[in-house]
Amino acid sequence: MKLAVVGGGSTYTPELIDGFARLRDTLPITELVLVDPAAERLDLVGGLARRIFAKQDHDGKIVTTGDLDAGVEGADAVLLQLRVGGQAAREQDETWPLECGCVGQETTGAGGLAKALRTVPVVLDIAERVRRANPDAWIIDFTNPVGIVTRALLRAGHKAVGLCNVAIGFQRKFAKLLDVAPSEVHLDHVGLNHLTWERAVRIGGPEGEDVLPRLLAEHGDAIAGDLRLPRPVLDRLGVVPSYYLRYFYAHDEVVRELGTKPSRAAEVAAMERELLEMYGDPALDEKPALLAKRGGAFYSEAAVDLAASLLGGGGSPYQVVNTYNNGTLPFLPDDAVIETQAAVGAHGATPLPVAPVDPLYAGLIANVTAYEDLALEAALHGGRDRVFKALLAHPLVGQYAYADGLTDRLIAHNREHLTWV
Repeated sequence: MKLAVVGGGSTYTPELIDGFARLRDTLPITELVLVDPAAERLDLVGGLARRIFAKQDHDGKIVTTGDLDAGVEGADAVLLQLRVGGQAAREQDETWPLECGCVGQETTGAGGLAKALRTVPVVLDIAERVRRANPDAWIIDFTNPVGIVTRALLRAGHKAVGLCNVAIGFQRKFAKLLDVAPSEVHLDHVGLNHLTWERAVRIGGPEGEDVLPRLLAEHGDAIAGDLRLPRPVLDRLGVVPSYYLRYFYAHDEVVRELGTKPSRAAEVAAMERELLEMYGDPALDEKPALLAKRGGAFYSEAAVDLAASLLGGGGSPYQVVNTYNNGTLPFLPDDAVIETQAAVGAHGATPLPVAPVDPLYAGLIANVTAYEDLALEAALHGGRDRVFKALLAHPLVGQYAYADGLTDRLIAHNREHLTWV
């Protein structure tokens, strides 16, 4: 079995490598290709990857290359984890929206739109080259904004499934609190990528006992603390929102906070420099503890599970993924991409039936889906008016003066990445 990771020079990659090594019975990789144009980073990451495999007695071959076409040739699955523009572009995404009084964040709001505009054309080019090299290969997209990018891939006819680590993070957290195996925890996870709610936490499968009320009663303070939301909010809602909902539920508070501290991009950039220095140590043969602070917890386990299921192996029968709605949420179009529990196998991902969604959540889901429609059109076809309309539609922007100012800033900060400017 051959897998390729595009963006293999990422500091995330050792987390992925560790999962591939530990879970080799689930996903028996014989060849893993790390593809990245950043040769120096790729050498450091690739060296550590080989040492991790060797320490854990994994006999798979690890190849590094800057040649995309050679790297994906013959791959059974291709995992995308790119960041167009690097941390420098992320730094801008997180700062210039604050000039207009809006949240600066890399996956939602104006910053998320900027990332989508930079990313979608690049991902579609990569996917087309994957299809030419091997039309049967699966594409697993971990590249943000996952919902928009996955929708672009599916609309272009690619065999693609989107993946995020939010759900598996909740699953592992809840399993620990309940003192059960993670495989026993089934989430009623509904919404869009980075816009989701856990409406039930069932033990033993989709029809199991819902223990969410007990979780909130016994561990509500800890859960609320992790989400940085007041405990009474969770009690009144009776659900657990993803931590990205804080940008919506406490927008002004977040904007004030972001204006008083260094950006997350600056923190991550400093962390990456330290990680790359560590990766260059020939004695290091495991992922360093610092990597946990980089983000992406349990990403490797989610990726292994999904790839194993898509490739006919031993992955879990039900997984939270990003895929076409196809009537699952009746208030959205069929070709909207939702994030939900799905039956996953060699056929792809088929969403499980979802109980009716409360208007409190359905309204926001529909609103952000409309924004994603407009964002994808802007990413595919360009144009200032399309960017403006997407921003005006986003609930974190919503006012024409803000949308105008943000449009100008977005274009000014992304000229080198927008061919239509």
